[in-house]
Amino acid sequence: MAEIIDGKAVSAEIRAEAARETERLKGLGVTPGLAVVLVGDDPASRTYVRLKEKACAAAGIHSEKYLLPATAGQKEVLDLVRHLNGEKKVSGILVQLPLPAGIDSRAVLETIDPLKDVDAFHPANVGRIVIGNPRFLPCTPAGIMELLRRRRIAVAGKNCVVIGRSDIVGKPTAMLLLHADGTVTVCHSKTRGLKEICRRADILVVAVGKPKFVTADMVKPGAVVIDVGMDRDENGRLCGDVDFAAVEPLASHITPVPGGVGPMTIAMLLKNTVLAAELQNGISRPEGR
Repeated sequence: MAEIIDGKAVSAEIRAEAARETERLKGLGVTPGLAVVLVGDDPASRTYVRLKEKACAAAGIHSEKYLLPATAGQKEVLDLVRHLNGEKKVSGILVQLPLPAGIDSRAVLETIDPLKDVDAFHPANVGRIVIGNPRFLPCTPAGIMELLRRRRIAVAGKNCVVIGRSDIVGKPTAMLLLHADGTVTVCHSKTRGLKEICRRADILVVAVGKPKFVTADMVKPGAVVIDVGMDRDENGRLCGDVDFAAVEPLASHITPVPGGVGPMTIAMLLKNTVLAAELQNGISRPEGR
């Protein structure tokens, strides 16, 4: 039976660390601040924004929410982002995706000041990740790496397979695994022989958005399985991209859904917001923190 990787417990550790660092910064006259921009009234996005507000409050981080109607034009969104770039009390800016049709997401993300880009989506930050000199790491991929590190799961020399090539999860996760000295294969909808490739993985990361996509015959016994999915099964129950019941007996470690990767995303957002405040104010972090 696999060891369950408890994302709630690990995220609680990181949130506590962010709270302690926030308290230290306040003692130096600096309060980290996060501005979240939400365009439209997507219910899931509103839920995520509420969770981020609650997490900021618990960590002592100042938060601001900017709600724009679904009818807002691109100029209105860009003007708001430019305004927030100049706000001293805002350390980090997060534009909640997806944006309504008619708004160029890439143009919006590229307008965010790279020093306030706590999602790490700006091309300047993406480039720094590629060359191995990151400023910020994208929250979900960074959360995956923290789960592996804090549970002492070595990446170096391992065969790592990432299913999914999105800019938000798949690609950056592959890059972080590569920087950790893993041998990385990225699979997608055009990949041939997917089952055979997956069965060679020592570490399998699944981010395809398809419920129970990965079945037992796709997993090597003893593999570490990281499930990034957040889906609904045929009965409407929350599930992941991995058939947990079938795969769990085979794996050495596995993340559950919910309670695995999900809680890590907001925890890493808090960590990035605190780091942004430090960078913008020229504050160094004490050794070992």
